Amino acid sequence: MRFASLGSGSEGNALVVEAASGHTTTRVLLDCGFSAKELERRLARLQYGIDALDAVLITHEHSDHIGSALTLARKWSLPLYMSWGTAKAVGADCADVDLHVLWGDETASIGDLQVLPYTVPHDAREPLQFVFSDGARRLGILTDVGTSTPHITSMLSGCDALVLECNHDTRMLAASRYPQSLKARIGGNHGHLSNDAAAGILAELDRSRLAHIVAAHLSQQNNLPELAQQALAGVLGTVAEEIMVASQELGFDWLDCGGS
Repeated sequence: MRFASLGSGSEGNALVVEAASGHTTTRVLLDCGFSAKELERRLARLQYGIDALDAVLITHEHSDHIGSALTLARKWSLPLYMSWGTAKAVGADCADVDLHVLWGDETASIGDLQVLPYTVPHDAREPLQFVFSDGARRLGILTDVGTSTPHITSMLSGCDALVLECNHDTRMLAASRYPQSLKARIGGNHGHLSNDAAAGILAELDRSRLAHIVAAHLSQQNNLPELAQQALAGVLGTVAEEIMVASQELGFDWLDCGGS
């Protein structure tokens, strides 16, 4: 199993997860926070087109995650997976799409991938985050969440790879020009993880199998890559430069859940 980001941040999010078994390959898109044209451009960096995707999964209804998902689902006849609350929020429940409703803690099979959605606190209607497995390796995803919960720790422990939100630095957010109401929303229990909060979650996990950690969904106004790297590196006891950061423009290239 391998994964790559097409971009990560408030201007758009999309992650490709791929698993192969024998002569078959399953390739899904997690979130679709770009226009169809922009998504095609970014997929081309991986040598793929939209027609190479088998399904689109959505974490929640915010525009930087839903983007052109309904357009893709209709135009390319792609199955669309999301919670019922998200489907209602974006109108997918009454759209002409192949909608598959996901429920927290209920595994769904998509080709060679096992997809385990889990619930998280975020200011959306019924947000989900995900753990992917090909039967041998586990990839954990946690973005767009306000605070840690025991359930999150349980879901992400024992993963081979982890994409973890490091949205903001608390000092930078406090000093920013954002209105106080927006600062409170971002920093609240249904907002986004700070670097320190992300590090706290990482510290609680069983990391015995962890080969890759990627800091994701960084705010371009209220964070710096080096600050996120330092926070996570402090938990792992490594140098900051060894922590990968998903960027808004480039995301990151393929990573293999098995290691290199």
